[in-house]
Amino acid sequence: MFYLIKNILERKILPGTEKKLIKKIMPVSGSLEENLTYFESSFENCIDLRVRKFKIKSNNAAIITLDGMVDKETLAISVLNPILKSNLPENEQILKQYEYMKDEVLSTSEQMECFNYEDAMSSLMAGCTLFLIEGVPRILSIEVQGFESRPISEPVTEVTQKGSREGFVEKIKVNITLIRRRIKNPNLKFERMVIGSVSKTPICLFYLDDMVSPKILDDVKKRLKEVNLKYVLSAEYLIPYLEEKNSFSLFNAVWVSERPDSVCGKISEGRIGILVDGAPNAVILPYLFAEYFQTMDDYNQRPYFASLIRILKYMSFFISMLLPGIYVALGTFNPEVFPTEVINKLAASIGDTPFPLLFETLIILFIYEIMREAGLRLPRALGHAVSIVGALVIGETAVTSGLIGAPTLMVVALTAISSYVIPNLYEPVALLRLVFAVVGGVMGVLGITLLFTMTLIGVCAKNNYGVPFTTSISPFKFGEMRDVFIRAGWKVLSRNYKKVQNTTKNK
Repeated sequence: MFYLIKNILERKILPGTEKKLIKKIMPVSGSLEENLTYFESSFENCIDLRVRKFKIKSNNAAIITLDGMVDKETLAISVLNPILKSNLPENEQILKQYEYMKDEVLSTSEQMECFNYEDAMSSLMAGCTLFLIEGVPRILSIEVQGFESRPISEPVTEVTQKGSREGFVEKIKVNITLIRRRIKNPNLKFERMVIGSVSKTPICLFYLDDMVSPKILDDVKKRLKEVNLKYVLSAEYLIPYLEEKNSFSLFNAVWVSERPDSVCGKISEGRIGILVDGAPNAVILPYLFAEYFQTMDDYNQRPYFASLIRILKYMSFFISMLLPGIYVALGTFNPEVFPTEVINKLAASIGDTPFPLLFETLIILFIYEIMREAGLRLPRALGHAVSIVGALVIGETAVTSGLIGAPTLMVVALTAISSYVIPNLYEPVALLRLVFAVVGGVMGVLGITLLFTMTLIGVCAKNNYGVPFTTSISPFKFGEMRDVFIRAGWKVLSRNYKKVQNTTKNK
């Protein structure tokens, strides 16, 4: 209570007592030594700062780079050699000589002039080369980045049988190119922002100008400007700031994808994408509940087979979430619903194990989660050992020793397999099946029904940026059901191409 009152008093601003911290922006000096001293003192005890001093005619100049962030060959060919071999006009002021080198000598395509140290420092940290010359109160930032990066490869988490094998990488410029290659349209816009007060992480908003909702776009930009993180090291850092405020839900209305083709398909419906430098994925919003059950393979296969797989995904979702709870509830309170043969085997299994059915189910669920986490974090060479140990310990030893019943083990195994059919929903499903199991063991089928109703109401009530999370199921629209439980053919899907904002008033 004391800390709550203290926090309230600290946040309260009394009239005449508020203090505004104004960061002083220092302009670039005309003295080369002062400029070099500033950067050298800022990077004190840093081994990656490189300062190359030289003379241009009778004028002192320097180039500042960060080791490993620039392409040294491009730097030598496009910057150093042209400057050192240039024939500057004689008897000209140093500022005009600087302008001549910037416009006539340097062969790089991307240059920017920095008039203060803050802009120059940001450019240097982004991998640019800084060119300074005595007597010129400005710094020329030259883009010759060349740091090592991972090549384009197949996505790991979104595997498909057909379609593209390209996935996003850590370099934001490469990711922009992957998107631009697929949508050759001038209406595809890319806007740059910087997030993180310390990390200064570049991010990029992209959308189709003729498809996006201006209201949703303004709301996204406003939320991004309110991000108060010091470090942004992955795209997932931004998700809590992009979701609906003051709401708690296990299901995300913001999607993260590694596939450029999937992302391009989403923004063609009016969505907004966000690329984060250093993250091999893209954030897409707003996201709908039905899209958890859609994959790129659905649109590369025949409609009848894609519809069958879509129905199997919905069935797997309900099995992975409800099966342990229903099994515990029926086995504890309503065993008469089972056939006689099943009741006899179930009773014999429960009688041979020392634990109640609820506790027995929870034990196996927790052991399964431990094995899954161990297999996920261990090196690949040891991953097979976890599978072997799990099969021997849980699959055989636990049953033969009488600690775990065979029916319970089968139920949990089916639940675990079903949960991997929709990997994007694994986190909420893993928690919900534990809760349903506990409620089923305590309150029976009635508790399962009440909890399922509460979960359904929470999902239907969720919306982000004014877009209902369960559209087109609720509110129901028959015309948009062509790509929910079943997948219609492309001749049908191509008619009346929908925009996500058409489900709301945000147009």
